[in-house]
Amino acid sequence: MGVSNNITAVLNIVALLCSIPIIAAGIWLDQKPDNACVHLIRWPVILLGFLILLVSLAGFVGAYRYKETLLAFYLCCMAILIALLLILLVFAFVVTRPDGSYDVPGKGYKEYRLDGYSAWLRDHVVDNKSWRKIKACLADTGVCPKLTQKFITAEQFFAAHISPLQARCCKPPTICGYTFVNPTQWTNPTNPTGDPDCYLWSNDQTQLCYNCNSCRAGLLGNLRTEWRKVNIILIVAVVLLILVYVIACSAFRNVQSEELFNRRKH
Repeated sequence: MGVSNNITAVLNIVALLCSIPIIAAGIWLDQKPDNACVHLIRWPVILLGFLILLVSLAGFVGAYRYKETLLAFYLCCMAILIALLLILLVFAFVVTRPDGSYDVPGKGYKEYRLDGYSAWLRDHVVDNKSWRKIKACLADTGVCPKLTQKFITAEQFFAAHISPLQARCCKPPTICGYTFVNPTQWTNPTNPTGDPDCYLWSNDQTQLCYNCNSCRAGLLGNLRTEWRKVNIILIVAVVLLILVYVIACSAFRNVQSEELFNRRKH
């Protein structure tokens, strides 16, 4: 095996290693309760990771045994996969760029406005048709009951850094002026006209604020936070894959030039 083929084989091992964090990021998303209820970006991430893994293996075999056709197939497929990964990365960045969060005076957590998020997320993730299934799924996740196990007093709860989903689905909006009983039990609103969601709040543990627009905003807040963490992994992986691809193309051209030179020599 020539020097160029050795280089290509090593580069394919690097590309294969790059696929592991991509797959892990998709699995991490899959384990989050909000993403379990929104089947949107986790499967494309996992699928792209596995395809990069398989193509890298094909490229390694092609370089190790010098199968020119397999190497050409590897370069072609890897270019497509890198392009798809870039499209997914840019798409996730664009739709999660708007941030609907705002500070609540005297509270450790933030609250969220639905109109603060991108129109695409509002129209395709938390639209009325999708929300019926999503809210039923969220009610079964146990996200809200965990709060009652963790926080006993109002002081503990108000100082906590709870997730966007918990801040907007498990409690009524702060502006309503409800009195804290426990994290999922609230009574006697002093400003029930402060927000339309004030009337939608229910102490029924299967309802809570799942019918509220603020809950939809909380879900988008959770998704935004998680997707932007995954974006960091994808950015690093894409940069490494592009570097690997450029060097692999150069090595492949060198092998072809050496073959052409040897043919002419003989």
